[in-house]
Amino acid sequence: MNSSNERLFIGIDLGGTKIASALVDADMRIIDRIKIATRPEEGPSAVIGRMLGTVRDLAARKGCDVSDVRAIGIGCPGPLDQETGIVLDAPNLMWKDVSLASPMAEATGRPVYLENDANVAALAENRLGAGRGARHMMYITVSTGIGSGLILGGRLYVGATGAAGELGHVTMLADGPLCGCGNRGCLESLASGTAIARRAREVAARPGGEGILKAARGDITAIEASLVASAAAAGDAAAAAIMHDAFEYLGIAVANVVNLLNLDMVVIGGGVARVGDVLFDTVRRLVRLRSFACMARDVTIVPASLGADAGALGAACYAAEALAVREQHGVGC
Repeated sequence: MNSSNERLFIGIDLGGTKIASALVDADMRIIDRIKIATRPEEGPSAVIGRMLGTVRDLAARKGCDVSDVRAIGIGCPGPLDQETGIVLDAPNLMWKDVSLASPMAEATGRPVYLENDANVAALAENRLGAGRGARHMMYITVSTGIGSGLILGGRLYVGATGAAGELGHVTMLADGPLCGCGNRGCLESLASGTAIARRAREVAARPGGEGILKAARGDITAIEASLVASAAAAGDAAAAAIMHDAFEYLGIAVANVVNLLNLDMVVIGGGVARVGDVLFDTVRRLVRLRSFACMARDVTIVPASLGADAGALGAACYAAEALAVREQHGVGC
């Protein structure tokens, strides 16, 4: 048992390749963390079993029971039904209409709260990270895809059906590349790590792309966004042009959101954001150029600070805040 009467929470970041779970205290300080493979090909029941295993292991390593955990939060990709705890469509997990919160709650006896992974990361950065104190903030993750979450008026904003914040699927180019969502010209199809790698492979197959091909040691299939970024940093003009175009699209999209929502902060994370100044300088320049001056001068654009912990920390934050609301309204736990 938890003899110290600590208020403990568990956050779970569920992704297509990994399950990252963290045990945190009431101040959202990480006490312990576990990361294991998701193995979605084994089916939802097996994945949920592994998630439960991380919960039990974290409690055991703390020397307490799962019953000592106040609540569990889960950040998961894809459209969700937060009220019923169902994952509606998560292609990276190969899930459709999978009940997730209920089996987790039944197995643990604890309240379980489900939210989109980008939304919980936004919450973490706002409460604990680079966006701390911002009242009107967008968090953007630029990685394999592009995800985002909104904090408006100091609260997570999810929209009418819980799906708000899909910046990656804002149309930027009407006849642009086909996106994984089925549309054409989405920001994700133009500025994500996947888009950068696809464009670089196309360039490497033509005259002028020799530097990228050389960096890949002649193997076009080995070209990834990180390789393109390295080639650009080393002075390859073709690679630099690809990165420039991607970041221009990202900057225009951010400028649009600044005009729409009058944000005071934009926090950008994800693997592609690790390129640093070249991305942030471009986005800041485009916001100054394309947003109204009265809004551009008041928005701060910064790198995310929580790294790989953002998902699990955000899920724990979400669970703690949802439980507090539930208790405030006198709903039994």
